Amino acid sequence: MPVFSVKEIEDTYAPENPDTLKLLSFESRGQRIQALLRIPANSSSSPGLVLLPGAGISKEAEQGLAVELSKMGYATLTPDQRNLGSINIERDFEFFKAGLEPLEYTMVYDALKASDVLAAQPEVDPERLAILGESNGGRIAVLACALNPSLKGVIAISTAGYGTENPDSALTNDPETYRFYRSIDPNTYLETLPSAKFVQIHSFNDTVISHDQALRTFALAKEPKAMYNVTEAAHGYTGSMRPYLEKELALILK
Repeated sequence: MPVFSVKEIEDTYAPENPDTLKLLSFESRGQRIQALLRIPANSSSSPGLVLLPGAGISKEAEQGLAVELSKMGYATLTPDQRNLGSINIERDFEFFKAGLEPLEYTMVYDALKASDVLAAQPEVDPERLAILGESNGGRIAVLACALNPSLKGVIAISTAGYGTENPDSALTNDPETYRFYRSIDPNTYLETLPSAKFVQIHSFNDTVISHDQALRTFALAKEPKAMYNVTEAAHGYTGSMRPYLEKELALILK
C-alpha cells in the first residue's frame, strides 16, 4: 500500500462542477510529489486515469481536461511533473554516462507511483485504471504503461516517439548514446506493451509534433490499437477530440 497524504480542497478551477477535488502528496524517488485528485460527483467506484500534462503545463492548468474526463465518469490523478515536465536530453545523457538517474527515468517512476496511489483511493476501482498524457506527458505515459501491466491502456494525445528505431540514425555510431536515446524513446516500448490498448489522437496540422511522426509511432504499436485524427492547427487536447476520447475510454475501462 503506497503512503500518501490527502486533503479535500476547494475546486477553484471548476467551481460550478459538483466534483470532489483533493490535494495528494506522496514520496517518489527522493522527492515529494503533489497531485490533484478529481472525483466525479455521486461516484463510489469510478474508473481512474493518471493524467500527465505536456511540458510546461502544471497540474492546475490541466484541470480543464480533468473536468471533461470527470463529466465522462472518470476520476483523474494529475501529478506535478519534475521541472514542470520539461526535459533537457543532452544534460540527461551526461547524467546517464555518469551513472546517475536522468530526469526522464524519474518522471516515469513518478507516473508509476501515481498509478499506485490512484489505485489506493477508496472512490476509485483499482481494476479499471489507465494512463493518459499530452505531448511529452504522452511519451512518459507510454513508458509507464509498458512497465505497469495493471494499466488497461494508454492514450497519447499530440505525441510521438523520437524515431531512434531507424537503423540509419547517426546515433547508431555511438553505442552508449544510442542505448540512452532508445531507453527514453516510447517507440522502443510499443512492441512490448502488455495487453494494454494503445490509442493515439493527433491533429493533421499539429503545430509542434508532425502528423508523420505520429504515424511512424502508431505503425510500431501492436494490436490492440487505434488512431484518430482532427484538423485544428493546434497542439494538445481540443474539443474535437472528445468523441474519440470518450469512445476509447469506454472500451478500455468498461
